[in-house]
Amino acid sequence: MTDPSADWPTIGDSRPESASPSANAAAQPSPPSPAQPLWRRWMLPVATGCLALLGVVSLAAAALIPPPAAAVAEVVSSPTPSPTPSSASALPTPVVSADWTDPEDAPVSSLADPAWVSRIAQAGNIPERAMAAYAGAAIAIASENPGCGIGWNTLAAIGGVETAHGTINGARIGADGIATPAIIGVALNGDGTALIRDTDQGLLDQDTTWDHAVGPMQFIPGTWASYAQDGNLDGSADVHNIDDAALTAAVYLCAAGGDLTKSANWITAISAYNPSVEYNNRVAEAATGYARLR
Repeated sequence: MTDPSADWPTIGDSRPESASPSANAAAQPSPPSPAQPLWRRWMLPVATGCLALLGVVSLAAAALIPPPAAAVAEVVSSPTPSPTPSSASALPTPVVSADWTDPEDAPVSSLADPAWVSRIAQAGNIPERAMAAYAGAAIAIASENPGCGIGWNTLAAIGGVETAHGTINGARIGADGIATPAIIGVALNGDGTALIRDTDQGLLDQDTTWDHAVGPMQFIPGTWASYAQDGNLDGSADVHNIDDAALTAAVYLCAAGGDLTKSANWITAISAYNPSVEYNNRVAEAATGYARLR
């Protein structure tokens, strides 16, 4: 599996940087206006970047679907595709919590069986709080938009490649789902990154000149403004909260790729997150490895 601590491509190809003590002491930016939950709010698909000649095996592309009951930026360079990971014969699915009744009425972190979450998190070296969000987001999408077919392993792969599941540079995800200190990428000022001038008056990234990728799933402000979801049902969408961020990532990927059980669509969706071939390969490798966990 690719080491998620090395090289951090993100939406907009920014790279997370440590927040300074003074920045950490500052008040956290206010979240966007309360977003309607997934089942009440659906966004139109957005145009995605084209990625040529990347082969991803069916395992990474396929959804790990739970039982039914249960702003693309130009990158500086695109490396040659590396060999794709091998496929596995079985596709594991999240075990739905015994207390689950309807994802519309429960935070995503409560939808997967806690024992299953703990076991898979330990096997995959994924923080349990992040694992609960990935699995719960996949369960919520499967219930409300079964045609997407996104798997928890794809969300976990993106979270791992982006920020080591919210732990990069000493950050951690607390019991409340918030990553602290805040994970804010470098300025997207065109110096080795995409060039994206400020779009949110510094609301999310505290920079009124340039945009930055923000949070454990690394959203640029414009994408967050269009797709933000309230995954923990607290009445607001917080880019620093793993429940909100994981559900938003799922909605965004589904809008970008459609049926993600099809390899070409899966590639398109990941390319919408970051059009780098290297990034696609790393996410594919990580997703395939996570799919093997039992």
